[in-house]
Amino acid sequence: MVHNLYFRTTMQVEEIIENINKLKNEGKSLFVTSSFQTHSIPLIHIIARSGLDIPVYCLNTGFLFPETLAFKDELAKEFDIEIRSIFSDIPKIQQRDSLGNMLFTSNPDYCCQINKVKPTENLLKTHDVWINGVRRDQNANRKTMKTFQTAGQGAMRFHPMLEWSGKNIFDYIKKHNLPRHPLDEKGYSSIGCEPCTRKAMPNDAREARWFGMNKTECGLHTDLVEK
Repeated sequence: MVHNLYFRTTMQVEEIIENINKLKNEGKSLFVTSSFQTHSIPLIHIIARSGLDIPVYCLNTGFLFPETLAFKDELAKEFDIEIRSIFSDIPKIQQRDSLGNMLFTSNPDYCCQINKVKPTENLLKTHDVWINGVRRDQNANRKTMKTFQTAGQGAMRFHPMLEWSGKNIFDYIKKHNLPRHPLDEKGYSSIGCEPCTRKAMPNDAREARWFGMNKTECGLHTDLVEK
């Protein structure tokens, strides 16, 4: 059952932990996914410092920047948490179209489907609540999201950072002196898979993803959400 809570003000750290505790006390099985970008760090830090035993997952597509994988390991060590990696069931050699091109060049939606959406669907089959750090200010699709939403497979999504702004995120990072993704200083502000990411655009960081492909979401926040 989806909780009838809909926060229109920024959910404070104490509220986030309170909601997580409430879900755990109800016997729910929770998990967290992260892209391990700089703006993702506050949620991981909140989960880590709460002392709650919630698994954190990396959707390792096999195409992530080496810097992202190294940063993930750095965060695991610094926050003293275990970060688990999950992968597609389809080997890279089979991720080609009829012409032999890698799917990320010819069919990026399907590439995301098999490397991100399907592995997350498998997690939803074995957990009750998926915690992720989407924010309303990131794009038009996320503007319509709710703090609690159903996610398919009988599971529920919890978006504790939904009302946080970019300023909230970076104020938190500064306050707690948290590390930043090493590609930040090279002009990357929205970082996904290496073949589908370029340096940030002046007016919209998300435009740096899947540039020229009329695509701003990988499917995790469209296919795996029921409105």
